Amino acid sequence: MSNRPRRPAKPYRRPHKDPVRILAFEALRAVDERDAYANLVLPPLLRKARDKGDFDSRDAALATELVYGTLRWQGTYDAIIAECVDRPLREVDPPVLDVLALGAHQLLGTRIPTHAGVSATVELARVVLGDGRAKFVNAVLRKIAVEDLDSWLDRVAQPYDDDPEQNLGIRHAHPRWIVSALWDSLGGGSSGMEELLAADNERPEVTLVARPGRSTPEELLTGDAVPGRWSPYAVRLAEGGEPGAIDAVREGRAGVQDEGSQLVALALADAPLAPRDEEDGDGPAGRDERWLDGCAGPGGKAALLAALAAQRGAVLLAAEKQPHRAGLVARSLEGNPGPYGVITADATRPAWLPGTFDRVMVDVPCTGLGALRRRPEARWRRGPEDVAGFAPLQRDLLRQALNSVRVGGVVGYATCSPHPAETRAVVDDLIKETGAELVDARPLLPDMPRLGEGPDVQLWPHLHGTDAMYLALLRRTPG
Repeated sequence: MSNRPRRPAKPYRRPHKDPVRILAFEALRAVDERDAYANLVLPPLLRKARDKGDFDSRDAALATELVYGTLRWQGTYDAIIAECVDRPLREVDPPVLDVLALGAHQLLGTRIPTHAGVSATVELARVVLGDGRAKFVNAVLRKIAVEDLDSWLDRVAQPYDDDPEQNLGIRHAHPRWIVSALWDSLGGGSSGMEELLAADNERPEVTLVARPGRSTPEELLTGDAVPGRWSPYAVRLAEGGEPGAIDAVREGRAGVQDEGSQLVALALADAPLAPRDEEDGDGPAGRDERWLDGCAGPGGKAALLAALAAQRGAVLLAAEKQPHRAGLVARSLEGNPGPYGVITADATRPAWLPGTFDRVMVDVPCTGLGALRRRPEARWRRGPEDVAGFAPLQRDLLRQALNSVRVGGVVGYATCSPHPAETRAVVDDLIKETGAELVDARPLLPDMPRLGEGPDVQLWPHLHGTDAMYLALLRRTPG
């Protein structure tokens, strides 16, 4: 037996609690466990951290990048992590996967040095998972750190010629079914697809809308803000700009609204109406007095439409099925310069008589594939079955909207999805069913390039810098 003295055991070292990474982990868990959206979960967490004095602006920026970057690239990181573990990912606890994905993003998607990314993530694992599982996290991250992102993509993506949809999906962090749907809608070759998928992975600018009669774009042009590209009421904030610091936004006279959403409302407001048949009911030929937003929550389009209607002596009725969303609409319209109404109502079961309105907007519920820049987790949360699930509701809403507008009046069918099954397929079906005619929307979006063959319009983030909003304008015909 050796008489050599034993080395004293190393004293236990408590893990370092990094508030930035702990907050990022908490946000990811909320998204995973509660099916929440990061853009709703993250802001209150950041406000709480600031109030406690734990965060400065750089900490908030890092936490935001860690959350959004990890969610955006989740599918690709899962494919890489799967190469580094000895079991199927479904057998790895979700909190462990969240920590591994956070680590993978630091190693492969940021400029954080490798040693710092590994050590910080392992410390996070010790805090939130315990020392035992932290060793597993350490082993996996050290395997990931051996190669850079390009090398990993070459390893986990199929060759483009063998499987172009899988290749693009892995390289640009989109599920295969979304790549396929976007390709069908966009058309053309791979270069346009790569530009679109890359644009989906960029952080969007914050865009404001100056609500007519309540504020002006000039009032919003403070600091590094610049005018919008297409909407006369739009102002774009520089990266890191805080809308709440602007008086007009804080007072509700202006709001945050993507430029594509503004353009949809403006196009409906400017669409030419046909004269009424003098024999078909009340009001003179050419009436343009009553407008409806049939799916008004949370209120962005309704606030812009109400302001435009007020300038023309018209009245907007905003209808929203969900009471809490109807409350948001009411707050958005408060202070409108002209009369308006907000009701809690289901637009598939109208609380108004047929032919009541001259203009009707229905921005229908959809998969949200056009706003993946803002809600990156939606790409992994949605599936092809969701497209089919929305289809009956979308058709019913458009059917009732056409019934609600007078003969010669116009309906704007809008959706924040470029999926053909949520856009042209719905419109084509209702045209066949009702005999409505399409109004060319392109002249109503002046100076915008590459709007396609029409008469409907599909906006794109890589071509127009907007969400991928779709708009069809339908005029009700007699019969």
